[in-house]
Amino acid sequence: MRIVLQRVSHAQVSIDGTVVGKIGQGYMLLVGFAPDDTDEQLDYLVHKVVNLRVFEDENGKMNKGLKDVDGEILSISQFTLYADTRHGNRPGFTDAARPEIAEPLYDRFNEKLAATGVHVETGRFGADMQVDLENDGPITIIYEK
Repeated sequence: MRIVLQRVSHAQVSIDGTVVGKIGQGYMLLVGFAPDDTDEQLDYLVHKVVNLRVFEDENGKMNKGLKDVDGEILSISQFTLYADTRHGNRPGFTDAARPEIAEPLYDRFNEKLAATGVHVETGRFGADMQVDLENDGPITIIYEK
């Protein structure tokens, strides 16, 4: 499982010109799955994301977490995180989980995020989406488990 997390001032995802997910301050997540990912990995990464401390405290130190700032999450499925670019110029995606495996993992991941009490918005699995965000910092963190 791979996640690219960006701290954002705001973010939204649209499909065919219609906004389907929108957040204010928080994290925009691009989430990709491998065929052998497990619920243990989901739990681990939910914990890491929700407890990440990259918001500034009163002293200007990155010491506050998502819940401390009433932050939100926009979670977007992104199989291209598993692109294999070692050979040629066209990426291969054989390392990414097939949709019948990845979609239930994505749904469970988002349910587990929401179960922590954080407001979660999502894109639509498998859709052609347009993402608009303002990266705050910029702060971008990559997780892999």
